[in-house]
Amino acid sequence: MQAPAPAAAGGQDSISGFRIGVTSDRRSADLISALERRGAAVLHAPALKIAPVSEDMPLLADTEAILGERPEIVLITTAYGMRRWSEAADAAGLGEDLADLLEDAKIFVRGPKARGAVRAAGLNDAGISADERTSTLVDMLLEGNVRGMTIAVQLHGYTDNRQLQRLRDAGARVLTVTPYRWVKPEGSDIRLGKLIEAVISRQLDAVTFTSAPAVDALLSSAHELGLYDSLVEACNGDVVAAAVGPVTAQPLLDAGIHPIMPERYRMGALVRLVVEQLTQHRIMRVETQLGLVEIRGRSVSLAGRYVDLTPAPMALFRLLAAAGGAVLPRAEMVRCLPDGAGEHALDMAVSRLRQALPDPALVGTVIKRGYRLNV
Repeated sequence: MQAPAPAAAGGQDSISGFRIGVTSDRRSADLISALERRGAAVLHAPALKIAPVSEDMPLLADTEAILGERPEIVLITTAYGMRRWSEAADAAGLGEDLADLLEDAKIFVRGPKARGAVRAAGLNDAGISADERTSTLVDMLLEGNVRGMTIAVQLHGYTDNRQLQRLRDAGARVLTVTPYRWVKPEGSDIRLGKLIEAVISRQLDAVTFTSAPAVDALLSSAHELGLYDSLVEACNGDVVAAAVGPVTAQPLLDAGIHPIMPERYRMGALVRLVVEQLTQHRIMRVETQLGLVEIRGRSVSLAGRYVDLTPAPMALFRLLAAAGGAVLPRAEMVRCLPDGAGEHALDMAVSRLRQALPDPALVGTVIKRGYRLNV
């Protein structure tokens, strides 16, 4: 299939020819736009979305409980959570009470963005986690004596129960508030199923994750479909799993998937890392008699002409390209085809591959032996 070269093609940060899965709902438009500007095709399957404040009665109950207990210490883990908590309290007529409580308490923040939100509310913090981890905040608190204290923790959709238990074990009373809760978007099961199938069939080159609950939702869907092991295998092989930070990465690690992760836990850094990973490690270039051939994702280019190949022809072409011009025996190539396919099926597959390539002469026939790339 003829595919016009995207506008980004040729640049150092071009990921044209690659297809990337996006699992986020919040700020997904920014992420998708950033990837598409660099030439990628995107499959969007939001795993979860944040419930509207008006539907979040547990948030109001948590806030009232915290106001009643007057904690001495409050941990703020995300800027969005701080803002949404304040907005929800205002909507319930509790905004001034919450502001008074936070002014009296010692506030510890999990990074510069959370600190910015606290200061934007006219408050000051007593300490910051330099590496943006909740565990580091807890380390800071446990350097002192928290026995008998009440500590409120603003959660961010993924509860790190290990850190809460450390505080309880040290003698603190721990209250939690979750300013945003995750719910399934309409039609998410169908879209997640398509994304999982695309990962397993290697029709995606990377999948991005920006929240731990979204990871859990994807893995849970894979379990329900009976595709969990296949998904994990694909994400540890041909498909790059990319997490925005350690909290998001943890359920992937728990599943045995080893994602890439930027040093700075930001969306822009995540995009740059995905671009770097794909352009430095997932592009194959081969000099042929017809010119330089470049393989990236589903795309093959020759002399500025780009075509997209379906998975089976691409598997054959990658095999030929990796051989670097050596003759590939027919029996070896047959193994790229579905189980039960014979030599006649191979000839038909090679014929279809030639028709799909920018120039059919890229693949040569060696009579009675096999095929080779015309390098």
